[in-house]
Amino acid sequence: MDPRSGGIAILDFGSQYTALIARRVRELGVYAEVFAFDAPRERVQGHAPRGFILSGGPNSIYESGAPQLPAWLLKGARPLLGICYGMQALTHALGGAVAAAPAREYGAAQITHAGDNPLLRGLAPRLDVWMSHGDRIERPPQGFAPLAHSENSPYAAMGDVARGLYGVQFHPEVAHTPQGAAILSNFVFGVCGCEAKWSPSSFIEDATRALRGQVGDERVLLALSGGVDSSVAAALLHHAIGERLTCVFVNTGMLRKGEPQQVARVFHEQQGMNLVAVDATETFLSALQGVRDPEHKRKIIGRVFIEVFAEEARKLAGVSFLAQGTIYPDVIESAASSKVAKTIKSHHNVGGLPEDLQFKLVEPLRDLFKDEVRRVGTALGLPDSLVWRQPFPGPGLAVRCLGDLTWERLETLRAADAIFLEELERAGLLRGQTAQCFAVLLPVKSVGVMGDNRTYEEVIALRAVTTDDFMTADWARLPYDLLARASSRIVNEVQGVNRVVYDVTSKPPGTIEWE
Repeated sequence: MDPRSGGIAILDFGSQYTALIARRVRELGVYAEVFAFDAPRERVQGHAPRGFILSGGPNSIYESGAPQLPAWLLKGARPLLGICYGMQALTHALGGAVAAAPAREYGAAQITHAGDNPLLRGLAPRLDVWMSHGDRIERPPQGFAPLAHSENSPYAAMGDVARGLYGVQFHPEVAHTPQGAAILSNFVFGVCGCEAKWSPSSFIEDATRALRGQVGDERVLLALSGGVDSSVAAALLHHAIGERLTCVFVNTGMLRKGEPQQVARVFHEQQGMNLVAVDATETFLSALQGVRDPEHKRKIIGRVFIEVFAEEARKLAGVSFLAQGTIYPDVIESAASSKVAKTIKSHHNVGGLPEDLQFKLVEPLRDLFKDEVRRVGTALGLPDSLVWRQPFPGPGLAVRCLGDLTWERLETLRAADAIFLEELERAGLLRGQTAQCFAVLLPVKSVGVMGDNRTYEEVIALRAVTTDDFMTADWARLPYDLLARASSRIVNEVQGVNRVVYDVTSKPPGTIEWE
């Protein structure tokens, strides 16, 4: 049985929260997939969804050229839930009125409801919610009743209970709406009648069957970085096709302390996979000599990686498929998922291979979010040290070693980073309590005193953030004692550093990484 069937289809009208809606539904054990608002009907209905959610978006529904609700959606008998712009699109399509609100609502708000409806059943009469809109419903469509109101929105929620059509002006998918998960649960289970059948075990069973069908008796090549995504992709492929998988691990010289050895130990010695390990440190450092601009670094690393990987691939006979650890956020962001969503960043994986290496692509994790990837990795028997590995940028330490890239500076950064992570691990703050933690080596020198001598050495910045979705993040309030121990150890144990600072910038306005 396909665990994706009978789930929820999400139509994206350009909201930055669209992927978060899918995550929240999947956390309920129900498969959810994101589609562009104008995606073909046949594609949207491919997994026979039992209901639809319409995302928010940046437009005003009454403006010329604004994305509209597809006509076919209203001809079906499946339940709908419109969120923010999705509610306004539903209203507009059914003959209601939407207009600019006298007072816009952005941020925390309170709604009041009666609770005698399937969407808000079982919830307190007053709910804290997160609003983000400049328009509001002035007149709901025929057959719709007001279900909740806020100070500035007479129709903060509305519904045609008989037809299973609902709209909410707020965002139930964000953490700032504390009862948002309960509202989505009411819709997914109470209104749509979905079953909770999306789990790591059901995914592994379904993916194994699909991979065997796709690959047949042919061989697969995977670029293994040691990161969570490529590691779980390797474990899943090995589970499905065994020794017909070959992994190529390229040591760029930009990895964290001990990672090349860990990859060889886990995948070759413990998991028994075919692993080709290549130490290309000197090749990468030579290409990056004198390069300081972060985008230039990324392009060079991507180009050199392809060259090294292609050279190894040519040595392998009979390989027809190339596997990549692409995950669902990569798919959504790279494709921008709809004509009105903005591309956040590009994801390079192993693209641009030479013409003599034309592989068929295998992406076994492309339906999963990061938290789902981790659960699948655990179910496949990968160690926690890999499954819960801290997020790491594709270019590695190259974009955490600001300024010139030399072996000496990379070694300095590696040592400082290892000390910081070790202290976090000892304090029980590395997994779960923080989302991403690392050290950055700055191209800045400061005066210090060690013993009776003046020093003039480089600065390490420590960064630790908390986040649920990596779209926004807050700096972690680490204990002062932990920061003091990490600082003292770095200054005393790492040569070339005499000052440590802690980054207290949230995202936005900053980014999580420094480059």
